[in-house]
Amino acid sequence: MVPWLLPVFSSFYLLILNCGPIGVECKRSQPHILFMLADDLGWIDVGFHGSKIHTPNIDSLAKDGVILDNFYAQPVCTPARGALMTGRYPIHTGLQHTVIHPVDPFGLPLDFQTLPGQLREVGYATHLVGKWHLGFYKWPYVPTNRGFDTAYGFWDGSEDHFNHKRDGVVDFRNGTKPVTNLDGKYATNEYVKRVQEIVEYHDPEKPLFLYMAFQNVHAPIEAPEEYVKKYDFIDQRMRRVHAGMVDILDEAVGNITKMFKEKGLWDNTLTVFCSDNGGKPVYGGYNWPLRGTKQTLWEGGVRSTGFVHGKILERKGAKCDGLLHISDFFPTLINLAGGTFDPRNPIPVDGFDAWTTISRGDPSPRTEILLNIDPDSSLPGNFQGKALRMGSMKLLMNVPNTTWFKPPELGGVFPEKFLSNGSIAEEKDEQVLESLWENYLVNGERLEVALFNITADPNERHDLSQELPDVVKKMIERMKYYEDSTVPPLFKGADPNALKEAQKNGIWGPWM
Repeated sequence: MVPWLLPVFSSFYLLILNCGPIGVECKRSQPHILFMLADDLGWIDVGFHGSKIHTPNIDSLAKDGVILDNFYAQPVCTPARGALMTGRYPIHTGLQHTVIHPVDPFGLPLDFQTLPGQLREVGYATHLVGKWHLGFYKWPYVPTNRGFDTAYGFWDGSEDHFNHKRDGVVDFRNGTKPVTNLDGKYATNEYVKRVQEIVEYHDPEKPLFLYMAFQNVHAPIEAPEEYVKKYDFIDQRMRRVHAGMVDILDEAVGNITKMFKEKGLWDNTLTVFCSDNGGKPVYGGYNWPLRGTKQTLWEGGVRSTGFVHGKILERKGAKCDGLLHISDFFPTLINLAGGTFDPRNPIPVDGFDAWTTISRGDPSPRTEILLNIDPDSSLPGNFQGKALRMGSMKLLMNVPNTTWFKPPELGGVFPEKFLSNGSIAEEKDEQVLESLWENYLVNGERLEVALFNITADPNERHDLSQELPDVVKKMIERMKYYEDSTVPPLFKGADPNALKEAQKNGIWGPWM
């Protein structure tokens, strides 16, 4: 063969191998997708945001990928997970008020397509490890009936990390089979073992979607003491234990990425890492210098720590400043995988395909994000109010007038309103602290209207509502547009039969 034809022939030969017979449309190779969702991880809880907590594995992936610097989730767990799974805002799925508790008789509506379901349609093996939190009161709502081939972990929102119980009853399943032999074993370590099984037995020729929904760092605040001791320099035990939980989370991220590399999957893996909401200072999670916390619509509640990593990205070592929301991963990942979804059924998708924004740095297709509309104080549980981001501006309405919480290792002092007899209540009793916190969110001072330029003032210190009344008026009109499309919240309160059935069966599960 003529030497100069070798490169041409080689390229043509590879094209035939990858695309099949001539005339058949060539599709981009489907990447493996590793989606790691941390639970209640605060903004200042990772090294690449300036934390003193050790997160070398997370930091390394973030700095070698694209850090999402203007990325939003929801203020609490269930709404964030629903937006990820469906690409819809919580006001369009009925998940806009608080979270699903184990006794609540509702779940993510069955008429919505889900991210794993649509990936499975185009050949992906789909696995959930960790936390579900989108309902289980009836069997059709459990994860293996919502698009996952396998699911290993718990279905509720929180439980003991060692005995895996909620309200005295175990909540842990392998598929639909109860798992009751893990007492004393730390949950995150068991999740990593399960990931190892999945990766070890996975066929590399088949695309993989692994949704690693970590339990860390959600309350109850628990970690093996050897991890807590690393943070003896922190003068607050709750924060020390929380730091230990972050340390374990980071170690798990490192172990999982190592497994992908050893199996030969890593070079074709797109990794997404983010938190479902901000941290909660009463449980040791901080969002400094952002204002507010989990359960609020301030930046500390909804601006999520996140990054994307993978060789498929056209750039690395970059920051993405474009507006992004957790619902955007639904269309972005499905399109990237060559899948399809119904963009209008049963209600239009709110997420945008943001791949070129993340990968290349193109302008975001988003110009605004509805952070939530939850105005009903008559429902059980705290309500968050309303918030909308339009360009650089952010409008908040009827929200708790929260403050800034600086972590103790950076010199922060816990606000006096949360002190009990001169000491921090959370040092001794999480239930006491939770009660104080809930009272603060529900019965404390609320702001009727506040406006901030988030680009110029990301920490929300200068309220512009009096200076820019025209902007306030315009954004209130836009909020009304969203209010007109709101579906009623599904949250109605507890069903007393749920706990009775769980106690009778010795496991949380469907009871209706």
